[in-house]
Amino acid sequence: MKLIYLSSFIFLLLLPHASPADAIDNVANLLKAGNTKELSKLFANNVEITIMEDENVYSQTQAAVILDKFFAKNKPQGIKLLHKVNSGGNYHFGVYILNTDKGEFRVAITLKDAGKGTNVVELKIEDEKVK
Repeated sequence: MKLIYLSSFIFLLLLPHASPADAIDNVANLLKAGNTKELSKLFANNVEITIMEDENVYSQTQAAVILDKFFAKNKPQGIKLLHKVNSGGNYHFGVYILNTDKGEFRVAITLKDAGKGTNVVELKIEDEKVK
């Protein structure tokens, strides 16, 4: 009986360390898959999108179209984490290297906590200059 109590106690101690998939990693996985349909569901009402030198604020629908065009030209093949910050505040930030059939791109993602979840407020895609 003591063994059952001990194993239950250890499980309860470890429970807070088990966390669901991180929001930044979720966005990165959608980018890796080129899944703009699911990604656009995570966009804020207005999202700042920068692809190379083209920067603008778009609605959810417009942002999905812009990313669709990017992925049509650059088929994603993999993604690698460079840097991630999950501060105690309302914002989360991640930088990834997106491997495509046309080369590597540096992707910076900014999310903001909203009432029901976390929304992408900014997404930057630029050429990866450091090799």
